[in-house]
Amino acid sequence: MTSARAHVSDDERRARLVRRHLLAPGLRADAVEDVAAALVALHATDPATVYLAVRARMAAPTVAEVERALYDERTLHRMMAMRRTMFVVPDHLAHLVHESAGRAIAARERKGGQKFLQDELGWTAERYAETETAVLAALRERGEATAAELGEAVPEIAERIVVARGKRYESSQAASARLLRTLAAERRILRGRPRGSWTSAQFRWSAAPEGEDAPRLDEAAARAELARHYLARFGPATLEDVKWWTGWTVTATRRAIADAGAREADLDTGTGYLLAGDDAEEAETDPAAALLPALDPTAMGWRGRDFYLDPDHVPALFDRNGNIGPTVWWNGRVVGAWAVRKDGEVVWRALTDIGGQGRSAVEAEAARLAQWLGDTRVTPSFGTPLERELAAG
Repeated sequence: MTSARAHVSDDERRARLVRRHLLAPGLRADAVEDVAAALVALHATDPATVYLAVRARMAAPTVAEVERALYDERTLHRMMAMRRTMFVVPDHLAHLVHESAGRAIAARERKGGQKFLQDELGWTAERYAETETAVLAALRERGEATAAELGEAVPEIAERIVVARGKRYESSQAASARLLRTLAAERRILRGRPRGSWTSAQFRWSAAPEGEDAPRLDEAAARAELARHYLARFGPATLEDVKWWTGWTVTATRRAIADAGAREADLDTGTGYLLAGDDAEEAETDPAAALLPALDPTAMGWRGRDFYLDPDHVPALFDRNGNIGPTVWWNGRVVGAWAVRKDGEVVWRALTDIGGQGRSAVEAEAARLAQWLGDTRVTPSFGTPLERELAAG
């Protein structure tokens, strides 16, 4: 006899979100790696997001602790993966993420990069291969280097290319931009400490450690395993949620969900998927506020966001390309936005009434964030309407 399908209400989905994504003070983690594992992967397109996402979820967060994990012990890996987006992934998931999502992207990066440099600079396949070899040799000799420093050792990659010629956003870039991005997507080179502060995106590069390559995984099996990890932290999720988060095709997503052994569940709107045995109600938590950064993995974790985000608030909180800015959360809902002004004040605005308890909790979180930031000023890479308004004062 087939058991009845579980029903997971929006209230229950928000309770799961708060507990599984560590968005209440009593749930905060002691280790950076635990935060990353709780979210499967941290968005890293904006370097500051990684630190601010960790800060919101750790009991005693420090910049040094994040840098230890990223650059000293490399228990976290910065890599291009789902949706051709930069993520920071815990060590135990890095190979899985690459095999299930990153490897296919790397293949497209190589094909596109070679064609681009052939069309723009006349590079043959032989010249491309020779230049790659020279770059890797230079990195092994130097230990680490910025793109500009590599351009001094391998002049070919310093050649400039005009991008979007004739358009209002015309710019130029060095050949290194495409070549290094491909090598990084293939995990043959690694991003190291940036030049400047933790908010900088000018990374140093190093060659990946030499030795035996990790074994290739069956792509379908790898996708099923990644789907299991995603559903364990974000479930219940719809087919469209899983497809959007991973960047897979509909066919690949359907198979991954089925291979993961997920079961259908009734949501307040439509059908979602849960891992087998994951239909118990989440334990309640005390009311909690959180200030999450632009592109935070919770805010960007689902394609269908109505259960935690009022659709009327989207124009104020997102840019035209679908990037969410810094958000204020209360009990598992996005309720507003925050920004840092030039004098260091953390300001925020609620877009809905959250009551006196909510306002007091948000104020406490804003004070905690301001103290943590100290003299550092954070401006999101992708400005959103309300964030810009708040920052301007």
